[in-house]
Amino acid sequence: MALNFRQSEILELARSDGRVIVEDLAQRFDVTLQTIRRDLGELAEAGLIDRVHGGAVARAGVVNLGYEARRKMHAEAKAAIATACAAAIPDNSSLILNLGTTTEAVAQALIHHRDIMVVTNNINVANILHGNPGCEIMVTGGALRRSDGGLVGDLATQFIEQFKVDYAIIGTSALDLDGDLLDYDLAEVRVSRAILRQARQAFLVTDHSKLGRSAPARIGSLSELDRIFIDRPLPQSLAERCAGWGTAVEVCPEST
Repeated sequence: MALNFRQSEILELARSDGRVIVEDLAQRFDVTLQTIRRDLGELAEAGLIDRVHGGAVARAGVVNLGYEARRKMHAEAKAAIATACAAAIPDNSSLILNLGTTTEAVAQALIHHRDIMVVTNNINVANILHGNPGCEIMVTGGALRRSDGGLVGDLATQFIEQFKVDYAIIGTSALDLDGDLLDYDLAEVRVSRAILRQARQAFLVTDHSKLGRSAPARIGSLSELDRIFIDRPLPQSLAERCAGWGTAVEVCPEST
């Protein structure tokens, strides 16, 4: 399902507030009640929310959104984040990029970099960077997740452990207010942990929708990272923790 702007915002509100009300949404977006009910119906059919009397609630569970839904959400924010992250990566450097729609946006932003080597367990990243003749691409082995083009498992981890790169660029499915990076797939988490170990500097790229979300598996902490690229400021308490950890936060607003 391709989400329009209003549906993306409704989904984000449901996740942040737990529940959305038809009348409130109609007033917020200046549309009819029928339009909002149709939006909620389509989101429910896609498995993203549950309908309740008068509105909808965020769907609980321990699984992530589908790849296509994630790819289309906050696309402009991801592009801004990717542009800023790519600007921090010099030519003549080596990188590891992991799974995620935001790291794929970073790959697109690296398309004109020269003399770089990219190690990845993300087939989509490899396909994007195939268009950059100045990029050497190293793809891990592992079990293929057809849902999003990811390669996971022990083979992927062992391959990554053969490298020591200048930069790791990772995404995350959730970022809680303690500063923990979280994910839904333990096999993917093991690969992400290996990526962090094998890099001289580690960057997180994430949009604000991941803040305050929950997922069952822990990748690590923001304290282990050198820099965060995000489209909105962190909550004050988390920003203060990052300052204490020495983790730089770069806010990347969408272009207007």
